[in-house]
Amino acid sequence: MTDTIKDNTPATTVSAAGLIPLPENIARALTVAGGLLTCVGAFLAWTWTSEFPGDLTYYGSPAGLQWLAFTAGLLTVLFALAGYGIKGLGWLTPAGGTTAPIVLSAFAGLGVTWFSLISIATELGGVANWVVGGVLAGLFSIVPVIGALALPKPGPATVSGKDSLKATLAAYVAKPERTKPLAVLPGWQQRGIIAVVIGLGLLVFTYGIDTEGGELFSGFLIVTLLGSWALHSAGLLDRFSAISAGNRSYAMTLAFVAAAIFPFTQNNDHDANVGVNILIFGTVALGLNIVVGLTGLLDLGYVAFLGVGAYAAALVSGSEYSTISGTTFPFWAAALTGAAASLIFGVLIGAPTLRLRGDYLAIVTLGFGEIFRIVVRNLDGSSGPDVTNGPNGIAAIPDLSIGSFNFGANHTFAGFTLGRFANYYLLMLIVTVVVVLVFNRASDSRIGRAWVAIREDETAATAMGINGFRVKLIAFALGASLAGLAGTVSAHVTNNVVPDPYVFAGPVAPNSAFLLAAVVLGGMGTVSGPLLGAALLYLIPEKLEFLQEYQLFAFGITLIILMRFRPEGVIANRRRQLEFHEAEEPTEPAAPAAPATAGV
Repeated sequence: MTDTIKDNTPATTVSAAGLIPLPENIARALTVAGGLLTCVGAFLAWTWTSEFPGDLTYYGSPAGLQWLAFTAGLLTVLFALAGYGIKGLGWLTPAGGTTAPIVLSAFAGLGVTWFSLISIATELGGVANWVVGGVLAGLFSIVPVIGALALPKPGPATVSGKDSLKATLAAYVAKPERTKPLAVLPGWQQRGIIAVVIGLGLLVFTYGIDTEGGELFSGFLIVTLLGSWALHSAGLLDRFSAISAGNRSYAMTLAFVAAAIFPFTQNNDHDANVGVNILIFGTVALGLNIVVGLTGLLDLGYVAFLGVGAYAAALVSGSEYSTISGTTFPFWAAALTGAAASLIFGVLIGAPTLRLRGDYLAIVTLGFGEIFRIVVRNLDGSSGPDVTNGPNGIAAIPDLSIGSFNFGANHTFAGFTLGRFANYYLLMLIVTVVVVLVFNRASDSRIGRAWVAIREDETAATAMGINGFRVKLIAFALGASLAGLAGTVSAHVTNNVVPDPYVFAGPVAPNSAFLLAAVVLGGMGTVSGPLLGAALLYLIPEKLEFLQEYQLFAFGITLIILMRFRPEGVIANRRRQLEFHEAEEPTEPAAPAAPATAGV
């Protein structure tokens, strides 16, 4: 007899019909037509005045937010046509049978169009600033949403009554449990796909960092978020991940080549400054990822190691404000000094504290971060020995010079002029490559497997013969040294080092809270996750100035939502994804038991 679990809540069957009662052929036609109309609406004028950012006053010449609406409309059309089974478009939906990509791309067009219209009315003083083209564009963007919501869902599901609404909504944005078999492509095609996707990624990042004004960047976030979600729901991101995994070295090399091309695409040094700070932030987050993501140790004072490396490099930089007068190290020696100083501090702090676990370890590391900031503020010759100049810090740090190459001067290559921050961006990119290589080699080594074992169950790992204290101390020291290495470049980029930024939480990144958020948001245990998290957490406050006073509140809400719906992070480590969603994995039917053999 098979046991069953009874539920007194009446069951509700989620019909395969769409949320809006329309025949399927009409719904698909509306979706395609609506996507085309959204594209057409982007070529209409949305307002009569050029005071709104982007100048949306021209017919036949999209600009700013209109191009974003056009992109969303084009995605809607492509996904809708793929649903017809048109030859040559099947690759768009390797997940097969899902309406989620159409729904999400349709809502991206609706969101960016109506966000633009509402912003025009809010900032310019009412809907009188709309023109006929803007009204038509708003109406056009509604059509594909109606069609998408009328499409049949992937299939029926029987759920309890209290969960029926959740199941109904989830059916529109969920991938099917099973995807089409992955076609085996020739190697040259796989490498071509990787090159195209990385090129598109560079284009999207460059467009986002070049946006001026909160309105345009907000629209960019709407389309990027929903568009990426649509690609994920279609199965395209999973397929690209599988291809990249088979060409890992090629994909990583091409990714760093694309990153090196970035400063050549900019016509001002400010964007290069944003880029170099993202790399510094991301590199430090990668070091923290060893401690948090691989080893499972909650460190709330990690930014102090960045400060140790920055102060060590500043003291030997040859600055006239350095208390070690007359000492000027070349860059390689300064970098080793900063990394070694942070490693020593990591060992000194880790040795007496890493026997603690969980919340106790977090409290101790939080205390260390605050102790570091207070100590460097008091090493001013008055409250203590004169080492760091106290709250004034070490200013006038000279620019680096490697041979005859001065990083503070402009340089011209092949007709492109690279300014000061572009030079440091390329230097920091080399440091990031070194950190990524160290992270990969360490995580794939025997010690890396020991870190993962400690993270999963320290008691069981210790029982299997792993020296938990030694393994955790190695992780702590290695993560600290990588943060110190990034700090040496950070000190020269900012030209000064002061104690104020090295706090647990504050308005300026990086600080310990932002670093931890970058690791958790991006994806613990991965390489690209912390880099993506750092880029988002640095770029969003940079572009959305109104968030600067409320960014901790906004990031707190974001992390709560993320922990609820995607606790493994944006870029998930496969092991952690299975841990968090083990109950959601489809179970294979058990194989029939072999008949017993007599006499055995």
